[in-house]
Amino acid sequence: MSNIVKSKAADRIAALLDESSFVEIGSLVTARSTDFNLTEEKAASDGVITGYGLIDGNLVYVYSQDASVLGGSIGEMHAKKIIRLYSLAMKMGAPVIALLDSAGMRLQESTDALNAFSTLYRRMAFASGVIPQITAVLGNCGGALAVAAGMSDFVFMEGSSAKLFVNSPNSLAGNKEEDTAGAKFQSEKSGLADFVGTEEEILAQIRALVSILPANNADEAPISDVQDDLNRACEGIEGAVGDASILLSQISDGNLLCEVKAASAKEMVTAFIKLNGMTVGAVANRTEIYDEKGEKSADFKPLLSAKGLEKAARFVRFCDAFDIPVLTVTNAAGFYADRHNEFRLARAAAKLAGAFAEATVPKVNVITGRAFGSGYMIMNSQGLGADMTFAWEDAKIGMMDAKLAAGIMYDGSDAKTLSEKASEYEKLQESVSAAAGRGYVDTVIKAQDTRKMVIGAFEMLYTKAEERPEKKHGTV
Repeated sequence: MSNIVKSKAADRIAALLDESSFVEIGSLVTARSTDFNLTEEKAASDGVITGYGLIDGNLVYVYSQDASVLGGSIGEMHAKKIIRLYSLAMKMGAPVIALLDSAGMRLQESTDALNAFSTLYRRMAFASGVIPQITAVLGNCGGALAVAAGMSDFVFMEGSSAKLFVNSPNSLAGNKEEDTAGAKFQSEKSGLADFVGTEEEILAQIRALVSILPANNADEAPISDVQDDLNRACEGIEGAVGDASILLSQISDGNLLCEVKAASAKEMVTAFIKLNGMTVGAVANRTEIYDEKGEKSADFKPLLSAKGLEKAARFVRFCDAFDIPVLTVTNAAGFYADRHNEFRLARAAAKLAGAFAEATVPKVNVITGRAFGSGYMIMNSQGLGADMTFAWEDAKIGMMDAKLAAGIMYDGSDAKTLSEKASEYEKLQESVSAAAGRGYVDTVIKAQDTRKMVIGAFEMLYTKAEERPEKKHGTV
């Protein structure tokens, strides 16, 4: 039960948690600064409500900033309350959920506030990879607080009025029209916001996310009761080869799909699904998007972008940190070749390659279409560490498209010769049977059998143990 005074911040906590489960901590804490007559404005809770409660019976720690108290501004004691919450969450191995709505750092407290908040950064860094950190931006989130949001594992953002920024849009040189603090920019362009919606939708989505994530890095994700047939044939799934989000939902238990950063780098899908009741992280590139009416709404080339690679790398690292198995669905013919991507393409590709190579969780790859060149290699190929590799019967695996290869090897030849050599190359070097013959594909499967084959692979890999060289951390 809770003794908190009713406020918008309190209402948000009540809407998020199981009924009557919240217990407040530090309700009598107030600012101790006396500069600029701040003592006259002292208020209980110092602009942030902190405590613990339950989501579907699972322990979580939550803090909610109260914009009605000193603008929700962050002072020394405000920050220390959150630090105290992190200490308890780390001891208990439970997620921390932040509901942000703040005017920013409290100017009257100057270096006291700065020191306390930088201590919070340190605590968040220590918690990273140990407990899930979830942030919901429900009002203003600027400056130092935006950095804290960036340190979270998942960021939810209210779509109509929430603002997230390090520098306000009107302070950016040359910026006249774009709202760089709004949810559209932060979800589509910066890629920081994972989910966008109304406040009610966000709180419901957080509850759903918590229900499928492990409480900490030593715990398993909740196992769901499975009503779905484990051997269910996915009839017609080959029609979803272009839109991997549909493909993933078709193989998931009850078609559950929780897509992360859906608005950013849409040619790459990162999502959580359920297989035999177990949470699995999925990474898949796609060439098409279909809306709820079944109509095509976007087309992409079968290529990997720098932004998509970065998105996938971060997701894989999260899954590995929390012992969540990873499934990849590969249909990649290479990388985007343009100046915009080239700026950071090599680094982005290296990040994803490093993420897959270092991940010790069970890793399964399903090749559904093309798997060519470096794009194939970094999408969880066997050489990079995939434990099991499946390929659909009509998949193509090799260095590059057969026609391009023939054109390079037999440059200057007539059309008939090029056609013959392309057919020969396709048979010898690009067919799924050629890759399987060399052991790079473990099993060639019918598309409709994808669900049962992947479930069987993860069941087999359940007790996987794999060591890595002893070191502090990688640098990729």
